[in-house]
Order: sequence, then structure tokens, then C-alpha cells
Amino acid sequence: MLMSDHNLSETTLPVRVVALYRFTPFEDCEAIRGPLAKLCCSLGIRGILLLAHEGINGTIAGSDDAMDRVLEHIRALPGCADLEIKESRAAELPFLRMKVRIKKEIVTMGVPGVDPRAIVGTYVDPADWNGLISDPDTIVIDTRNDYEVAVGTFRGAIDPQITTFREFPDWFRARRDELVAQGRTPKVAMFCTGGIRCEKSTAFAKAEGVEDVFHLKGGILKYLETIPENESLWEGECFVFDQRVTVKHGLEQGQYSVCHACRRPVSDDDKASPLYEEGVSCPACHDERTEAQRRRYADREQQTRLAAQRGTHHLGPAE
Repeated sequence: MLMSDHNLSETTLPVRVVALYRFTPFEDCEAIRGPLAKLCCSLGIRGILLLAHEGINGTIAGSDDAMDRVLEHIRALPGCADLEIKESRAAELPFLRMKVRIKKEIVTMGVPGVDPRAIVGTYVDPADWNGLISDPDTIVIDTRNDYEVAVGTFRGAIDPQITTFREFPDWFRARRDELVAQGRTPKVAMFCTGGIRCEKSTAFAKAEGVEDVFHLKGGILKYLETIPENESLWEGECFVFDQRVTVKHGLEQGQYSVCHACRRPVSDDDKASPLYEEGVSCPACHDERTEAQRRRYADREQQTRLAAQRGTHHLGPAE
């Protein structure tokens, strides 16, 4: 787990972490990938960027000057001039390597024809979010995976209990039929970590015939960045897909670590479980893995510790 430095203020932490996405048509992803990867690596930027014909998505980290240069490059890509970003800071680089990958979708829903550029829900600024989700006629849906929701969510939000975003369409269709059967036409408010999953989930919901669909602009990260904790309806912490694991209000690093076997967040209570072994298993994944897998994880954990003693990083097998 990345160690936080409580002697440094949020503004003086040396590493700039930027989450970004943009739905825009890319004709030749490979032509974009090469120069972008080369620039990031030359500047010491680490993280992951996904490219698809529908746009770009990812989180990267590095020095301020390096990040300025990379963001200038990305904003020069087709349709990315108005790229919106969400920024936070860290004491150390929260990624071990830099990856730029080409995918079919920049966020995988698996429903052909869902295009947030053509139809999307109504954006709601963080300042107006509390009022919307406090309305008893609003159904609030957390579109994230179950292990993310377990760490924290908005008060009163519905947890679809999905393990991947691909499961969301079937879950929503079943829920929609239930609502129609009750004769209700509610407002539906959706949220996710940075906003990208809601771009697709709200576009999908409107395509399914639900009219009053809203989503939190900038996602949970923007809400935690801008809404004071004493006014917040957020409960818990927010899972992020890097070595910080979770963040709190003000986007300060949270208290969770991560299971290196399954990448789920791990609490102090989880660590006290007999099913927890650092780098090998946690209560959530112990029964999902075979003994052979756990032996392989144990060997990887030993190599990681040896690398740490040498002052180097053990990256593990390439993904």
C-alpha cells in the first residue's frame, strides 16, 4: 500500500494524479497510442490510459511539469480540446508502470449502440446533488461494482450488487420492469467514481425509455473534492484503481489497503480474519482461489518483499 505523508499538506504533495476521460471518435487508435505512450514514458508518467474508437479514459500520475505536457498532448487529439480532468495529489507515484492500451470500449458495458455523444442523462453539479438525492421521488443508483460500494456510497443509494459493469444492463432492465409494474415514473439519479460509467448507464437508461435520468457531474471524486465534509451525504471512502486504494473528503488518501490477489480493498477487520494472508488472500477471495493459485501468489509476495529490501519494484507478470 502506498504510504501517506501526514506531514505534507494536500497542496505540497509532490505527485499530481489526474483522472480523465472523453467520448470522442478516434479513427486510428494505434496512431494515437504510440506517440502518447512514448511521451508519457519519457516524462516519467505512470498509470493507465485506454483508447477505443469511442474515446479515451484513464488515470495517470507524475510531476506537475510532466503532467502539463501530457495533458497538452491529449487535448490536441481529435475532439479532446475541452477535456475535463479530476486532480488530486499523492506523496508517491501510485502506479508502478505506464500502460496505453487499445480496447473495444473505454468503459465496458457490452451493449452495442450506446453512445453518450448522442444521448446522455442530465448532468448535476456536486453543489446540487444533495438536493436531488434527498428528494423522496428520486431513486439513487450506485453503478459501481459490489466491492467498491462496500467501501462507501451515498446515503440511501441502491447497490445493484454487480461484480462487473457488464451486469448493469440486465440488472437495470429488471429494476425498470419492477418500477413500471408499480405505476411509478421516478427520477433516476446515478453516480460512479469519476463519471464515465454514468455517461453510459444514463445513455442506456434513456434508450430503455426512462426519461428523467440524472448523473453526478465529475463523479464521486469531484463531489469529495468540492463538498465540505460537514455538508456531505457520502458515507465511507471511495475506492480508486491505483495504489492509494481509497480516498476520503478532500481526496486525501484513505485507510484501506488492497488484496494483491484479487485487487479488492482490505480493511483492518479483514486483516484480522484467518482467511487473510498478505499478498495471498483476503476474506472476499479466499474461497475463489485454488491452493495452486495461492502458492503462486505467495511466491510473488516473497519476490515483492525481496525487491523492496533491494530498493526496487517487483512488477510481477505483465498483464
